[in-house]
Amino acid sequence: MTGPSSRPPRRSTLLRATTAVGAAVPLCLAGWLGWQSLGGSAPVGGAAAPATTPAGTAAPGVTAPAGTAPETTAPAPSAAGTPAPTQTQTPIQTPTPLATPTPSDTPASPTALTGRTIVLDPGHNPGNSAHAAEINRQVDIGNSRKECDTTGTETNSGYTEAEYTLDVSRRARAILAARGATVVLVQDGDRPWGPCIDERARAGADAHADVALSVHGDGGPAGGSGFHVILPAKVAAGKADNSAIVEPSRRLGLLLREHFRAATDEPYADYIARDGLDTRSDLGGLNLSTVPKVFIECGNMRNPADAKRMTDPQWRQRAAQGIADALTAYLTTR
Repeated sequence: MTGPSSRPPRRSTLLRATTAVGAAVPLCLAGWLGWQSLGGSAPVGGAAAPATTPAGTAAPGVTAPAGTAPETTAPAPSAAGTPAPTQTQTPIQTPTPLATPTPSDTPASPTALTGRTIVLDPGHNPGNSAHAAEINRQVDIGNSRKECDTTGTETNSGYTEAEYTLDVSRRARAILAARGATVVLVQDGDRPWGPCIDERARAGADAHADVALSVHGDGGPAGGSGFHVILPAKVAAGKADNSAIVEPSRRLGLLLREHFRAATDEPYADYIARDGLDTRSDLGGLNLSTVPKVFIECGNMRNPADAKRMTDPQWRQRAAQGIADALTAYLTTR
C-alpha cells in the first residue's frame, strides 16, 4: 500500500541533516582534544590516556610550596567519565639548619698547636700547709715583697683550692696535648710545697713558652659568686718589667673570659672586678713574667653554689675545656 509515510525524504531535509552531523563531528573532536590537553581521561569504555608530568615538577594547575619537591599524582577518572579533583600533594620538608656552634662546640685540629709550648700554673700546692716556714718567706716581686706562696682557700666541706687547681690543670693539659701542644705544669703534685711565686713567674721563660696561665679558685665573701680573669697591670720597677706582655696578656684574658663562660655557663663574678676582668699590679706571677700570662679565679669556693660546681668532676672538665679553648684561640688567631 502506498501512503505519505512511505515516500522518500525530500532532498532539502537530507541536506540539512548531513550538514548538522558534519558540523558536530569537528566540535566533538575539538572538545575531546581540549579535554586531553587538560590531563583528562578517555570516556568510559575507552582507554585512559596517561597523564605526563615532567619529573620534579608539579602537575598542571598545582603550585608546589617554595623549598619543597612536590609529589605528583595523575587525576583518576570518575565513574561518569569526568576528571576527579587533583589530589593534595605532600611537601617534603626542608631540614632545619643546625645551630651555630659555641666556641667549646668547635673541635680543634689534632695538629692545631704543634710546635707551641704552654705553661699551666696550678695555684698553691696541697702540701703547703705542712711547710709554713718555707711558704711564708718573703720574695721580691719588683714593686714590693710578698710571701713565697700561701695555702690557698677551700670549700666549707674541705675541698682545697690546691686540689682543684691541680685537677683542672691536668685536664686542660690532656686537651691541649691532644691538639699537639707541649704543656708544662709548674708543679704536678711532685713537690712537697711551692714553688714560690717568683719561680712560678720564671717558668714561662724557662720553658721558652708561648703563653702561660695560672689556675685558681677564689676565697671571697660567701654571698658572692662567679668567675673572673686577672690581667697584669704594667709594672716596671726593681726586677720587674712586664711592659712587653701587657697587651698580649689582655688579648688572652678576653679570650679566656669568653671561652670559659661558654664552656661552663658560669656568670662573671658579682663581688669583685668588673665584667669578669680585674687588672692588678700586686701579683708576682704577673709582675715578673716575660711571656703573656693571666690568672683565672674559676669561682668563689666559699660560696655554696660555686663550691657545688667546683667539686663536680664533670664541671671541672668543662672548666678545663674552656681554658684549653681559650689558649688554642689565642695561639691560632693572631
